[in-house]
Amino acid sequence: MDAVEIIARKRDGHALTRAEIDFFVHGYTAGRIPDYQASAWLMAVYLNGMNDVETRDLTLAMAESGDRLDLSDIAPLVVDKHSTGGVGDKVSLIVAPVAAACGLPVAKISGRGLGFTGGTLDKLESIPGYRTDLTEMEFRAQLSRIGVVLTGQTGDLAPADGKLYSLRDVTATVASIPLIVGSILSKKIAGGAHAVCLDVKVGHGALMQTLDDARELARALVSHGTALGLRVTALISDMNQPLGHAVGNAIEVREAINVLRGGSPGDLADHCLRIASEMLVLGQRVSGIEEGLLRAREAIESGSAWQKFRELVVAQGGQVRYVDEPDLLPQAPVQEITVARVSGYVAAIQAAEVGLTVMRLGGGRYEKDESIDHGVGVILHRRVGDLVESGDPLFTVLANDEVGLERAQERLLEAHSLTDEPVRPLPLFYDRIT
Repeated sequence: MDAVEIIARKRDGHALTRAEIDFFVHGYTAGRIPDYQASAWLMAVYLNGMNDVETRDLTLAMAESGDRLDLSDIAPLVVDKHSTGGVGDKVSLIVAPVAAACGLPVAKISGRGLGFTGGTLDKLESIPGYRTDLTEMEFRAQLSRIGVVLTGQTGDLAPADGKLYSLRDVTATVASIPLIVGSILSKKIAGGAHAVCLDVKVGHGALMQTLDDARELARALVSHGTALGLRVTALISDMNQPLGHAVGNAIEVREAINVLRGGSPGDLADHCLRIASEMLVLGQRVSGIEEGLLRAREAIESGSAWQKFRELVVAQGGQVRYVDEPDLLPQAPVQEITVARVSGYVAAIQAAEVGLTVMRLGGGRYEKDESIDHGVGVILHRRVGDLVESGDPLFTVLANDEVGLERAQERLLEAHSLTDEPVRPLPLFYDRIT
């Protein structure tokens, strides 16, 4: 068996055996198969797809490329959640402590942002001292002690995914459903999750641009996850405008803190309550969605979710005074509100353009190893469907200099579309796949 033969078989549209997939994945992870051959194989998969058996074999091969956590001695049912990426998506910062405050163990392995989609780890690292590199021993001890962990993927958990994802990003093979399924589910299996709530984004600021494509991905994730022994539910949510008002690292942490303190009703809070409710259902803590919504809302109103977030920050080395006083978090020095130039109803806020604007301010990265600026960002003051009068605040830019500020303002004005006719607000969710 050799790599060239396996590449040729997939190039010609043949199904690969479990042995062939294991050979290729483990060989690439170990460095025996070079990048150029792995790139050819990825493109062959992208063009010809994989059947259901191949997709599950790929997922298991990636999950078994390194260590696998077994958390069943700590909790009989550990729940995770995963988002397929978006702009302003700070949901994990909110739902993990909410679910944990309801007594549900949450073991969350998150990633960093690349391009215009923000990463949960980058946001958490806005808090001075917060560690995202827990060892397996630290991971297990913290989950046992406080019931929640929010950290990064170690090199020993599904290392094949880390290598293949980096290669997919530079070979235009990201948008392949078998490869996406393998990437997401292998990390959940390796990380010890028993159940997963998937937040599949759809729209201009998402990987899946159409509802049909989002449904196809959601169904694939649910069916393969279930076949591999996980309890899985997928929600398809809107990403035609950013989620919430803040886009940027530290300002998204501030917005998440505001929600946890009960001070930010609206789209973001409603979105997070629904995700938390789904997690509680999966974790068998409630009998249905409505009871889950009630429990999640009570966790916020009672302050227990906020206290759980503080516990999480302290447990992972963060300086808790920065979350108690979020104005201490990094803030870019040049801040200016831009007002609407005309009156009308907000017809669109292009999520991708907002994300790209923050990236160009320094809040995102073009390459995985680039450093980012936690203090820059954008605060949106309006949502699609809002009526705006000329002179009303439209958005605020946080930049490091006047040049960056002016460029960001130009892009963001282009990203906002106003119309004379009333516009219906965008839905939070389009579908639920079980």
